[in-house]
Amino acid sequence: MGQAPPPTPPPEGEGGRPRPVADPAPSSLGGEGRGGGAAGLSLVGQVSKFGLAVAAAVFAIDQLHKWWMLGPFDIAARQPVRVTPYFDLVLAWNRGISYGWFAQESEAGRWGLIGLSILVTAGLWLWLAQTRRRVAAAALGLVIGGAVANTVDRIVHGAVADFFLLHGFGFSWYVFNIADMAIVAGVGLLLYESLTDGRRD
Repeated sequence: MGQAPPPTPPPEGEGGRPRPVADPAPSSLGGEGRGGGAAGLSLVGQVSKFGLAVAAAVFAIDQLHKWWMLGPFDIAARQPVRVTPYFDLVLAWNRGISYGWFAQESEAGRWGLIGLSILVTAGLWLWLAQTRRRVAAAALGLVIGGAVANTVDRIVHGAVADFFLLHGFGFSWYVFNIADMAIVAGVGLLLYESLTDGRRD
């Protein structure tokens, strides 16, 4: 058997001195690197509190308005209430999602929509935790607040209470509520944010 080759000497620097060998870079897996964050998905981000405040405001305004319309104002007995030639206050129980889409008449369908709303809201909350822009946080807060408000309606009343009817020239729009308007405004802001890439935030 032959002898093993001699070990390779370390590289030499200036003056014949051995050149120090750099330590290998630490792995980014399973640990926290210098300047990095801990591994895992965060549930609270830099602007989460701001987004939550927007969502809470939307939820409170929508639920207070619904309480007043169904209770003290008694829209069920007074409808339709003409506000302008093109705008009425009415009462419509929506068993679908916003603006009456995908209406569900069965209990299974109602609870399916409730479960879907909870999943969507959870996904939006994770999105909110990852964003760093206040415009996006406000938009997500609008959608979350509106979605939660309508979900509470489905749980408490079995359907969502809608009140606003726009009509004119032989055409009537879907009946909607404050939560629906917040959702549409939030989606519009998200589109604006994506198109401008947050440059005006």
